[in-house]
Amino acid sequence: MTLNLTDGEMQALQELCDKKDLSKTAVLRQALRLYQLVDVRLEQGGKLFFEDEAKKEKAELMVL
Repeated sequence: MTLNLTDGEMQALQELCDKKDLSKTAVLRQALRLYQLVDVRLEQGGKLFFEDEAKKEKAELMVL
């Protein structure tokens, strides 16, 4: 499989690899599984939120 990424996307991928001590393949597999989980939950009518417990703030994440 060939994957074409912009320089910025490749940099983001490399930063995640370094931070998590994972290969590019491992990071992309995790991202795919996460996206799949999110897609299923949204199809079932769920919503995604980020919550800042310290500030008691919630923000809904909109996925296209």
